[in-house]
Amino acid sequence: MMKQLIQSAVEQTSALGAQAGAYASNAFDRVFRAASLVKAGQTPFETLESDGLVSLRYYPPLEASYIELGDTVVPVEKTAHRTPIVIVPPLAVNMLIYDLFPNRSLVRYLRARGFEVYLIDWGMPTRAHSHYNLHTYVAEFLPYYLNKVREHSGEQELSLHGWSLGGMFTLFYAGLSNDQHIRNAIILGSPIDSHASGFMGTFFRAVSGTAEFVREHTPFRLHNVKPHWLHTPGWANTIGFKMTNPVGSVMGYWELLAKLGDREFVTNHATTSAFLDRMVAYPGGVIQDTVVRVWIDNQLSTGEIQIGDDWARLENVTANLYAVAGQSDTMVTPGAAKRVMDHVRSTDKTFRVSPGGHMGILAGSRAPEATWVEMADWLGERSD
Repeated sequence: MMKQLIQSAVEQTSALGAQAGAYASNAFDRVFRAASLVKAGQTPFETLESDGLVSLRYYPPLEASYIELGDTVVPVEKTAHRTPIVIVPPLAVNMLIYDLFPNRSLVRYLRARGFEVYLIDWGMPTRAHSHYNLHTYVAEFLPYYLNKVREHSGEQELSLHGWSLGGMFTLFYAGLSNDQHIRNAIILGSPIDSHASGFMGTFFRAVSGTAEFVREHTPFRLHNVKPHWLHTPGWANTIGFKMTNPVGSVMGYWELLAKLGDREFVTNHATTSAFLDRMVAYPGGVIQDTVVRVWIDNQLSTGEIQIGDDWARLENVTANLYAVAGQSDTMVTPGAAKRVMDHVRSTDKTFRVSPGGHMGILAGSRAPEATWVEMADWLGERSD
C-alpha cells in the first residue's frame, strides 16, 4: 500500500514538473522567441512589380492536390477560372492577415478554388509618404497596378476583393474611373453610411455639427493642416484597433495565461498577434480625407465622395457585387455597410451579414465556413 502511495506521489510530482516545464518553455518562447512560433505568411508568392513601397504579388498554382481548411479537406482545382481576382487591402494592416494560418489562409483557399490570385501590398509608409491621400491610392496606384495585373494575366476583366478601407478603395476606383472591365467586386466591412455605424457613427454625427459651425465661423480646415502632423504611426493604429474591442483584447491575454501549457494555443496566439501587434502607419493625407469626407461629412451616404479634385460616384459601379457585414462589427455595423445596395447600379448584387467582428469576417476562425465558401461559390459562377 505504502509503495503504491509513493509511486502515485512520484507520478504526480513528475506530471507537475512536466507541466511546469511546458509552462516555462511556452512562456519563454512567447516572450522572447515569438517570431519562431508564427505560422503566418507561408504561402509562396512572386513579386511582379514594386516601387520601393507598393508592390504587386502573384500567388502561383499550388503544388499540392488538396489543402486543409480548418478540419476539412479542399481539393485543389487544376483548371483556373478565366477572371483573376485582385485583393485590395486596407491601409494600416500588414499582409499576414490574408495568409494567417496554413489551414486558414484566404489566398491559399482562393488559389485552391481555381482563381488566379494577385494582391497589392501597400507597404509600410513613413513620414516621407505623409502627403499621400485617397487620390494617391485610388487614382494613381490602383490603375497602375491593375494594369500590371492585366499585362501579366492577359485578361482585361478582373474581380476585386476589398476589406474595410480596401473595399472603399475598390468602390472609389470603380466610381471614379468608370472602368467597365471590373467584372466582380467583393466588399467586406466597408462603411457607406458612417453615421449609422454604432458608437463611432453617433460620435461623428455630433462632431459633424461642430465641424459645420467651425467652417461657417472660422477659416480653419483640417485639410489646411500639414499632413506630416497627422501621420499616424503603426503602434497608434494597433492601439486604436484593439480599443474597438478592449474587453476582447484583455481577455485574449488572460486566456493566454490560462492556457500557457497548451503549445498549440500559444502558437496560434503568437500568430494572431503577429498581425494585430504589427500594424502599419497611416499617411496624414489619408487621415485628412477619411476623417473629413468619410466620417464627419458622411459623403458616401449620398452616393458620392470627393477624391482629390474629382468625385467618385457609386452609381458608376456596375460590377457584380457581393457585400458582407459583420454581425458583431462595432466599427462598421451592418446598417452602415448595407447602404451600398442603395447606390450602385449593379443588377447582380448580394448583401450578407456574417458572424464575426471587423477582422473576424475576413480571417476569424469562423470566416472560412461563414464567408469564404459562399463567396468563392458566388465568384466562381461569375468568373468564366
